[in-house]
Amino acid sequence: MRVRATRLRRLRIRKAVGHTSLAVGVLAAGLLYLSVEKNVTLVVNGRPESVRTLSGSVGQLLDTRGITLGPRDEVVPPPATSLADGMTVVVVDGDVVTATGQQGSQGVGVWVVDGVGGPFGKLMAQPTESLLSADSPVGPAREVDARVVVKGKEHDVLTNATTVRELLSAMGITPDGNDRVQPSPSTPLHQDLLIRFAKIRFVTRTETVVVPFTSFTTYSSRLDPGAVRIVRAGVPGSMLETFRVRIVNGKAASKTLLSRRVVTSAVSARRVVGRSRPQPGSQTGEASWYDAPGTGLTAASPWLPFGTVVTVTDLANGLSVRVVINDRGPFGGRIIDLSPEAFSAIASLAAGVAQVRLTW
Repeated sequence: MRVRATRLRRLRIRKAVGHTSLAVGVLAAGLLYLSVEKNVTLVVNGRPESVRTLSGSVGQLLDTRGITLGPRDEVVPPPATSLADGMTVVVVDGDVVTATGQQGSQGVGVWVVDGVGGPFGKLMAQPTESLLSADSPVGPAREVDARVVVKGKEHDVLTNATTVRELLSAMGITPDGNDRVQPSPSTPLHQDLLIRFAKIRFVTRTETVVVPFTSFTTYSSRLDPGAVRIVRAGVPGSMLETFRVRIVNGKAASKTLLSRRVVTSAVSARRVVGRSRPQPGSQTGEASWYDAPGTGLTAASPWLPFGTVVTVTDLANGLSVRVVINDRGPFGGRIIDLSPEAFSAIASLAAGVAQVRLTW
C-alpha cells in the first residue's frame, strides 16, 4: 500500500534541497572568485609588496591601491595591460631626479629598482602584448633586467638606463680613472647583462723592517775544543720601506716597493770557537805554488786545520819558510800548495815543484 508523504516530511525534503542549492552556489562563487583572483607583486619606488586582487588591468590595480599617476610617473607594464597571476608591476615616481639628471629611454629620469631582477625582471622586460594585454598593441617594454656586482656584492636590478654608465650613475656610482668597470661604461645595456664594478684606490704606506745581524766565527786552538767566546754581541738594525699599495674594494690587493732607507745599521756578532790542537808531526812530499787568495806566507793543505803554522823545508837546498794554513788543496798527490811569496823563499817559481819536508 503506497503511503503519502506527510506535510512534515515534505518540509524536510524542501529544506535539504535548499541547503544543497546554497552549497552549490557558494562553491560556484568560490570557484569564480579563485578564477579571477590574482597574486601580483607591486613595486612602488623600489619597495615590493605582495598583493591579492580581483583587478582586471594594471590601471584598476593602481586605482584600488589609491595610486594616482602623475604626468612624469612611469608604470611597467602600462596601465592598459591586463593583469595575470604572478605578474610584477613597477611604479616609478618621475619627479625623483637622479644624481646626473640624465633622461631615460622613456623621457623620465634614469631609475633603478633593486631586488626585482631574475624571474620578476624577465617578466617585466618581456613584450607586454599578449593574450591578456589590451586590445591595441602597447609595444615592448624598454626596461632591462641586469645583474650588477658592486664591490663583490650582487644586485639584481631593473632599470630604464641605456648604457652601463647611466645604470651606475643611477645607483650613485661615479667611477674614476682608477676604478675597474666591466664591460666599459659606454657599453649599451641588454637583457641579462653582467656588470662588475670594483673600487680601486692607491695609497702610500711606510713599514719598519728589522735588519738581522750577521755572525762571524773564527777558530782558535787557545780555547778548549767546542768552547765559545763572544767577542762582540750582534745588534739588529732597522730600515724603512715605502710601498705603493693598491686597494681593491677596501682590501689590499698588491703593493710595489718604492724606496728603502736604513735607519740604524746592524752590528755583526763576532765569536771565537775552540778546536783541538794539531799533534806535532812531519810529512815529506812534493810542494807546488798557486795563485793564493790574498798575500803573505800562506798555504793550502788537504787536511791540516786552518791556522796551523807549518815549517816547510826544501830538501834540495835546506831553505825553510813558516806558513799558515788558510786554504784547502792540493788534491793531486802533492802535500802542500804554497803562496808565491812562500814558494819563492825556498825555491825558484820557475821550478814549479820542490821536494819538501813539513813539520808542525
